[in-house]
Amino acid sequence: MSVLGCGYLGVTHAAGMAELGHQVIGIDIDPEKIAALADGRVPFFEPGLDELITRNLAAGRLRFSTSYEDAATADVHFICVGTPQRSDASAADLSHLHAAIEALAPSLAHECLVVGKSTVPVGTAAHLAEMLRVLVPDGDTVSVAWNPEFLREGTAVADTLRPDRLVLGVADTAAEKVLREVYAPLIEAGVPVVVADLPTAEVIKTAANSFMATKISFINAIAEFCDASGADVTVVAEALGRDPRIGEQFLKAGLGFGGGCISKDIRAFQARAHDLGVGHALAFLAEVDAVNLRCRDRVVELLRKQCGGGFAGRRVAVLGAAFKPNTDDIRDSPALYVAELISREGGVAAVYDPRAMGNARQAFPHLTYATSPLDAARGADAVALLTDWQEFATLDPRVLGKEVKSRNVVDGRHLLDAEEWQGAGWQYVAPGRPALQS
Repeated sequence: MSVLGCGYLGVTHAAGMAELGHQVIGIDIDPEKIAALADGRVPFFEPGLDELITRNLAAGRLRFSTSYEDAATADVHFICVGTPQRSDASAADLSHLHAAIEALAPSLAHECLVVGKSTVPVGTAAHLAEMLRVLVPDGDTVSVAWNPEFLREGTAVADTLRPDRLVLGVADTAAEKVLREVYAPLIEAGVPVVVADLPTAEVIKTAANSFMATKISFINAIAEFCDASGADVTVVAEALGRDPRIGEQFLKAGLGFGGGCISKDIRAFQARAHDLGVGHALAFLAEVDAVNLRCRDRVVELLRKQCGGGFAGRRVAVLGAAFKPNTDDIRDSPALYVAELISREGGVAAVYDPRAMGNARQAFPHLTYATSPLDAARGADAVALLTDWQEFATLDPRVLGKEVKSRNVVDGRHLLDAEEWQGAGWQYVAPGRPALQS
């Protein structure tokens, strides 16, 4: 099989399929990336992925190339290219997807299955099938399926090798049969399979991301209400999570979601709904998006108060740069949004992150970067915990307290033990916990 696009999704999927015993070639047009991968060097951080790639390169099950012609003999082609947000901040940009299909098509000379994994607007699979019928000399020999991914950065290897479900979007039983053969080891291990038609499979992925976003923004909206009413959002969330109809996942208030997927996916979902004449059905997602963006400004305001009303001449230790823990991905990072605002208002944002420092320096060279949490806190007027790395949860407030100028902390991820920090003389504040802020 071939995997077209060696970004985060493509590299992980290629390594995972090789681990299942398939012969896999990863294709990408970036020669530096391909050279690194062929040498076993992963150009981003994902726990366990480098070992997976190294093992399968050595076993001869995995290789990488910049030539689409090298994918010609594959029986299955997985499309894993990016579908970023368009410059107008609405619909998905499918140009990379179209380019991959146009580059692959001339090499398709035998019966094969093209399988989309990228997150796309409903109707994309049908459009690509039509493209292939036109571009491939014998277009009837090429079928299209959709097999959406549900990877989470930080746990992507486990999500690939031990997924909670497989969604097979197919137009006929022949395509289903091929995909069941591809995933036979997982199916035999008991992974549930959902078989759907092409548009249903496309909607499943965007609906999943939209539901997660809605749940996160819901608890953050409750946090806003708790700040106004005197209630404690952490206790509210605990009680809600014990209700089996609701569940505890994604009910952690704080700085909200970021990254390169959820925000752009819910915006593209709304744009597609408008295209189909049912924009009203997903209108609530606009408020989901707005609540999420307000989370960042609310944390900035908590920090501003701790710094005496403004950041000019103040130093803030910013703990976190990645948009979430166990990754070096800084795309749409709430932590760096906060750090950037501090800097714009004349403050010094001293940033530390266990993995994302290189990416952060490249994107925000004007910020100050520290070598450790203690270094970031040295002389700080406030400490902001903005990415919930486990390393930060175990910080000793007494040790950190010896480094700062003032013992002020904003726990933007509800990660710290509030009583412990208050007991060590810190003014502890967190979104949705006004009882602790009095």
